[in-house]
Amino acid sequence: MPRWSTSEANAWGRNRPWLVGCNFTPSTAVNQLEMWQEASFDPATIERELGWAAACGMNAVRVYLHDLLWSHDRDGFTSRIGRFLEIAHRHGIATLLTVFDDCWNEGAKLGKQPDPRPGVHNSGWLQSPGLAIVNDPKQWGRLEAYVKELVRAFADDRRVLGWDLYNEPGANKQGVKSVPLVREAFRWAREAHPSQPLTSGVYNDDREMVSCQLELSDIVTFHNYLDQANLVAQIAELKKQDRPLVCTEWMCRPQGSSITTHLPIFYEHGVGCLMWGLVAGKTNTIWSWASKPASPEPTVWFHDLLRRDGTPFDEAEAELLRAYRRRAAAP
Repeated sequence: MPRWSTSEANAWGRNRPWLVGCNFTPSTAVNQLEMWQEASFDPATIERELGWAAACGMNAVRVYLHDLLWSHDRDGFTSRIGRFLEIAHRHGIATLLTVFDDCWNEGAKLGKQPDPRPGVHNSGWLQSPGLAIVNDPKQWGRLEAYVKELVRAFADDRRVLGWDLYNEPGANKQGVKSVPLVREAFRWAREAHPSQPLTSGVYNDDREMVSCQLELSDIVTFHNYLDQANLVAQIAELKKQDRPLVCTEWMCRPQGSSITTHLPIFYEHGVGCLMWGLVAGKTNTIWSWASKPASPEPTVWFHDLLRRDGTPFDEAEAELLRAYRRRAAAP
């Protein structure tokens, strides 16, 4: 199965509404394993919080999976993904599934997950499959089976927006050593013949990695946590690919990336946008990437939109989201 042509990619884009949403982890989960393991899977919280997302005007979420879940309990994991997709779809929300991730902590282990470290951003977040495995192709047989079987299981599921095959490959000073697994992940996924687009989000200026991601992706996704001028310049550069654009990570209030500053830019340029994150919870992403343990709640949140009771950090932000979604939906 070849990469989509530009005409196929743009036909996909024309058949979708303007995408606006978030990276979603339920507030009761510290990481991907706690989100999806049978003992801690929390459909009641997912139902409630996706309802809040829809009420704020969101129509898309991005969620992270983990390879250990598939290896340990393929059928159960598949069932829980299906349950999540069902809940999201009922709220009018499509789901972008993220498969691999080089960010944050190595050493993922199944079972009860550690409690979050107070004040520390993403203290429990896990790499998948972990850099030791990324750098050891002899261990990729399990990963190949995971990608092919996972994608095949949902290849024709219209509730799946697409496949973000690899989040921030090369993070943690890994660099271009992740390029071979990026290429293999795309090859494996294509062999499963998905009806949805494949992508990996551009997030830095490493020429080799960016070229690899853009060369392989059906639609162009990217991350931007910087100010308006930087976002406008990045959109202009990526539009040269002549494919639909979706910013799959943004909103970092202290760095000049806010709903007020950036949502109008995404709307003006027809670029989908999925902020980080939704409800302030165990991931601790209201604190900055460099936050110190036991830091008090910041006056200006780093990420996230809502408090645990569903009230917005800033009501004006939630209203602006709703207003732009109404504008986008207007005939």
